[in-house]
This record gives sequence, structure tokens and C-alpha cells, in this order.
Amino acid sequence: MKIELNRDFIDQLKELIEQKADQDIIQIISELHAADIAEIMEELDSDEAQYLFLLLDGELASDVLLEIPEADQRRFLRGLPPDVIAHRFIEFMESDDAADVMADLDEDVQDEVLQHIDDKEQAGDIADLLEYDEDTAGGIMAKELVAVNENWTVQTCLKEISIQAEDIDEIYYVYVVDDNFFLKGVLSLKMLIMKPTHTVIKSMVTEDAHFVRTDASQEEVAQVMEKYDLVALPVVDQIGRLKGRITIDDVLDIIREEADKDYQMASGISGDVEAGDNVFQRAWTRIPWLFIGMIGGIIGAGVLGSHSSQLQQIPAMAFFIPLIAAMAGNVGVQSSSIIVQSIASGTRSFDSVGRKLVKELSVAFSTALLFSVLIFMYNFFFTGNMRLTYSVSITLFIVMVFASLFGTLIPLVLNKLKIDPAVATGPFITTTNDILGLLIYMTVAQMFFKIL
Repeated sequence: MKIELNRDFIDQLKELIEQKADQDIIQIISELHAADIAEIMEELDSDEAQYLFLLLDGELASDVLLEIPEADQRRFLRGLPPDVIAHRFIEFMESDDAADVMADLDEDVQDEVLQHIDDKEQAGDIADLLEYDEDTAGGIMAKELVAVNENWTVQTCLKEISIQAEDIDEIYYVYVVDDNFFLKGVLSLKMLIMKPTHTVIKSMVTEDAHFVRTDASQEEVAQVMEKYDLVALPVVDQIGRLKGRITIDDVLDIIREEADKDYQMASGISGDVEAGDNVFQRAWTRIPWLFIGMIGGIIGAGVLGSHSSQLQQIPAMAFFIPLIAAMAGNVGVQSSSIIVQSIASGTRSFDSVGRKLVKELSVAFSTALLFSVLIFMYNFFFTGNMRLTYSVSITLFIVMVFASLFGTLIPLVLNKLKIDPAVATGPFITTTNDILGLLIYMTVAQMFFKIL
């Protein structure tokens, strides 16, 4: 039976929770997907959500926990004792998910949770993963995988796979290792099934297996999997021993998180903003860039104040200040967005960057020429003031070319300095171009005041 998730359903569920009608609640909830239950949780207060959580069986409860926002995860888990966290949630998760959840707990709580996990091998795997930086391949990999020895036959491998697969949700590839667990290759299940049972695995393996090291960035992981169209990727240590594997669902989460972060940065929001953040937390992420915008506005006001005599002589000059600022900001953001996209996609070689720089400047030159001619014609026919006509059109051309150059180079410099280049697509570049646009406008106008 399909259940419609609407306000009436939420109100009914709240009433059942208030009545502590456990069996009725379980009967309704058990028919829903974990993602739907997580959506319902967002409509409940913390006490109601906790009550509902503790009614779910272990596997479903762990699935729901992984679906809710991280901020809600932290608030919920901090209200539970370590033994409940271990037995109700962590023991039912794969090692990578368990490590992600536990990473938000205090270290002393982490130790207590690990002590309460019955499967000591699982506890050891989670402890190993917690040692890695969360933004690296080691931090997002899972320890659960199917590995076979290169000296085994297909028949032996198939028997071993049936044993190893017991604790793994999905098997995408079989990883081939030597006696010291060094990665030798990757096989698909189809390759194993299609070969005679007496075939030795070593004869089936090629040396071109794709992998990443534990210290590789999560962006590099996503690029490798996208480039080679992989659904899973092995992770090795610095000397080539197999340590884990990363699956496509982990990469999709990475792509979504990076897109959210870049969008927030481009919008002038620093840090991660989550649905559960309070008003103070949300305001704090916006203050730095708003402060930069305010400082930029003060500097811009100072530029205008120092050239007030020019504005008094030709008041119409002020009418074109928004035009200069808007065109500079738009061109700068367009150019920086293209370069940031190029960096994010992994095309970082000198030739690729050089070609993009030349192309962006060529585009900027042609568009700047077009719009400067258009504004020249407008001022020539409608204002009749040649000082204003030359000043606006020449300024617009210079500002558009410079804004494109600035918007292209800044992301490259930031990337070289190991700073997220996404900051260049937001208020930073817009504010800077506004100030430079005003300076160029007033300088050019002053020059024509002397000539004409």
C-alpha cells in the first residue's frame, strides 16, 4: 500500500507518538523507504524524532540515520549513550558510513562506541578509517570488499567470494592481490563466470587497473571515476597495498557536497550551511563577504568623492556608473566561472589553461568592442556630450577586458595557492571590479576633460 506523505499523515503520526501507540507506528513506518522516513523526521520535534528512531529495527534505523542532515545526526546521537549508538546504528552500517557518522562525535565518545561494538574486526576497520582526513580517499573508502589471490583458480575464487560477500551490500568488482595484499588487478564477476573453473586468476589480470592512494583528494577520486566510467575504485596505500574501495554512491555524495559548497561560496556564503543551522549560524556564514562588500562600497564612495568636481561639471556621468559596475561584474564572474569549472573538471595542464586564457581574453575583447561601440552610438545621438561619449565607451571597453583578465587569473592564482578558487566567482571579484571600474571611469573622464 502506497502512503502519501502530507500534513494529515504527519499529524496522524504525531498523535500516535503522543499516545505511544508503538505497534501502529511500526506498521505505518515499516512500509516506507528510509529516505521518506528521514523526510518525516524533519517535520517532528527532537523528542518525537528520537522516540520514532528507537522504534525502528537496527538496519532500518541505520539507513534512516544516514539519510538525515549531518547537523540533525549530531544532535540526535549526542542524546544517546554509547552502547545504544553502537548496537542500534553503527553495527548495521558499512565501515565508511559508520566512520562518517562517528567522526562528528567527541573522541572519548568514539572510543566508548568502538568498545561496545561486538564485531571487533568491524570496530578495527572503523578505527582505521577515523585516522584518515575526511576529505581524502582514505576518509571516504569502505573496508568491505572482495579480494582474491592471484594464484587461486576461478573455482577457488567463486567459493571465497560467496564467503566474503556475506557482509557486503553490493559487489561491483573482485580485487586481485598477491600474498602480501598488494593490488595486482581488478576483475568483473562476468569475467570469472565466463572462464573455465581451472583457470588461474593471474592469467586473467591486466596491469592497467585504475586506483587512487589513500591521501588522494575526494575531487581526484571523483575525476578518476568519471573519466574511466567506474562504479567502484580500489584504494591503496603509499606502497600499493589494497586498503579499501570507493563506490559510485560515495562519489555522488561528494559531487553534491562540492556543488553546494561552490554555490554557497559564489553567493557570498563562507562555510557549510545546513538546513538545521540556527539564525546565528546562518548569519555568521554571510558576514565575512558582506563585510568585504561594505568595505568595497566605502572605497568606491571615496573614489567618487575624490572626483566630485567632474561629476558636478557633467552630472550625466553619474548615470553610467551602474552600467560600468554591472558590466565589469558580469564579465568578471562569467570568466571566473569558466576557469573554476575547468579547474574542477581536472583540466589543469599549462596548455589547457593557456588556451582558455587566450580564448577568454578574445571573447572579452570582441564583446567589449561591441558594447563600447553601442554605448558610443547611444551617447553620441542622445547626449551630444563628446567628453561623456568618449569617457563612457572607452572606459567600458577597458573595464570589460580587464575584468575578464582579472576573473581568469584570480582562480588560477588561488588554485596555485591551494585556496578554493570558487571564492573568485562571488562577491570578491564583483566588489574588486566595481572599485577598479570606478577608478578607470574617473581617470579616463579626467583625461578627456583636459583634452576636449
